[in-house]
Amino acid sequence: MRYRQLTTGTLALGVILLIDVLRVWLPGIITIFGQAASTPAELMGAFALGWFVLALGAPPVVRRVGARPVVVVAAVVLALARLALTAAPGGRTQLWLATAGLLAGLVWLVGVAADTDRPVPGLALGFAVNAALHAVWDTVDVVWWGTWVAWLFSSVVVLLFLLGTAQPVARAGGARAGGARAWLLAGPALLLAGMVALSPALARTGMSYLFAGDGVAGSPLFGLAPVPVAVAAFLFTASTRPPRGWGRAYGPVALLVGALLFALDRGDLLIPAVLLTAVGLGACLALTDDDNRPNETAGTEPTGAGSGTTSDVTSATAARRGYAVAVGMLVFALGAVGYYSAYDLGYPNAAVPVVVAGLIAVVAFTAQPVVQWLPGPFPPLRAAAAVTALALLAPVVADEVPVASNRDGPPERLTVVAYNIRMGFGLDGRFDLTGLTEVVERQRPDVVLLSEVDRAWLLNGGHDTLDVVADRLGMPYVFAPAADPVWGDAVLSRWPMDDARSLPLPAVGAPTGAQALGVTLDLSDGVRTAVVSTHLQPPPGQGPVVQARAVADFAIRYAAGRPLVVAGDMNTEPGDEAFEQFTAAGLVDALAAARPLATSPADDPREQIDHIFVSAGLTPSDPVAPRSTASDHLPVAVTVTLPPR
Repeated sequence: MRYRQLTTGTLALGVILLIDVLRVWLPGIITIFGQAASTPAELMGAFALGWFVLALGAPPVVRRVGARPVVVVAAVVLALARLALTAAPGGRTQLWLATAGLLAGLVWLVGVAADTDRPVPGLALGFAVNAALHAVWDTVDVVWWGTWVAWLFSSVVVLLFLLGTAQPVARAGGARAGGARAWLLAGPALLLAGMVALSPALARTGMSYLFAGDGVAGSPLFGLAPVPVAVAAFLFTASTRPPRGWGRAYGPVALLVGALLFALDRGDLLIPAVLLTAVGLGACLALTDDDNRPNETAGTEPTGAGSGTTSDVTSATAARRGYAVAVGMLVFALGAVGYYSAYDLGYPNAAVPVVVAGLIAVVAFTAQPVVQWLPGPFPPLRAAAAVTALALLAPVVADEVPVASNRDGPPERLTVVAYNIRMGFGLDGRFDLTGLTEVVERQRPDVVLLSEVDRAWLLNGGHDTLDVVADRLGMPYVFAPAADPVWGDAVLSRWPMDDARSLPLPAVGAPTGAQALGVTLDLSDGVRTAVVSTHLQPPPGQGPVVQARAVADFAIRYAAGRPLVVAGDMNTEPGDEAFEQFTAAGLVDALAAARPLATSPADDPREQIDHIFVSAGLTPSDPVAPRSTASDHLPVAVTVTLPPR
């Protein structure tokens, strides 16, 4: 394999491994280090940023001992950490393994940058292949599977990466002085790729909004269909020569427009946001792929794949590229922490993706125009077609559409389950959809109401938790946004749902948004039941009285005399003023017969904050809160008998 192909392939494999580690490490900040809101957000942010700041010490080390020793050692640590995470050990072991992998990955990038003047092909290929695989895996990475397939795939990727790193090759023509701009954009590009441009979960969520309307989302057909388009557009624009003159502006403009659409927090704009950001991000990377700089030295030097010694480049050039990638990854961390910590601290965050896009646009557009464009290591059309073909598998193998049916109705009873699923992460910090769905399935539910549903947050690994849970339960869903278009509440049902409506609730000082989602179950023969799902977010030190009153009023109006179920994480206990807002509205505590019925925390429940209320015409029975540590809450379940027809 030629030098440039080996360099590009090894860099792409390393990027894939680093992103895999990030998808474990980022949620670990919340679920393991932070213990889901028991640790101050400022402390979690300091922990997250500290490791990226520490990586700024890598360039002097590379300058002192040379790039190759640093790259080899860091590559081995990154590979071993990634392989160990396949066991999903949970707890602090998982957190520190991911942290070791992250720091090793950052140091590895610095070492690679010291001797790689043209990183764009490798970075772009790594981003694109990782996104395609993430889509094929149905947004649940193999690191969480715990099967022999996961171990086999992880082992093959790790082995290829280590072989590529260790393989000495001959570089023809010496090294060039460029590449610093491209390396600087590695971190910001990774942030926008993971949040928007190459996020399969965001693409599918955007499609799901097209299947419902009125601000809510439903189970989509071919929800992952935009992913191959985004991958193809990104990879092709990143690997082809950009236009000359003012035509070079199309990439920065597309990127900024895509980021602005994403920042508007509207579900119906997510698909254009994804596609425009993908095109713009690829084009901006191409603008920094400056192959027109003269060689610093001539001749042929032996070196490792993308990582050899700095004998053929000046020490200053190596340091400049190393600092560039370290600073760029720090921008990634600042952007991620700045965007997602807003949901704990309560400040506006819409500017974050726009500012990051602006930074990329400025750095790209002000780059020296390419005078002599040299072809990349892989033909652009073939590379884009190959990765797109991989992504095209996703709508075929990963997209399922559960179908509701009322052919056996109307029923005499409905079993209702309400569950705060904490974005799918268990108490040990593992992404545990198997444990979550098993405890729900044991109740044999007809209707499931979910709180804290995450559908694309990069901070939580970029999963579409709702769609995966719906597939495993075989139940279609209706989703309503609370904090933003991809985080909120959902109703899943074996019976057809219609007339979905969402009511944003007063914030009353709480940083995370809240809403009430109403759906109507069509039980056939004209029998219809209203269901309202909510997750109340009380202001600091207070109860959610205002929100509870708003939900109760909305639910009574929405039901319009039909049988009614209201359930969710209410963050209030029986007897509290907020709890009494529901009983004052004429609703009945469906769990009363089993009180006290504590639901939080799941490993030692002491608080009764998850509730199911029903209208007076429904008769509740068999209330239960089955034990499970698949979330930090226990689910609550009850069977309700419908009024006689």
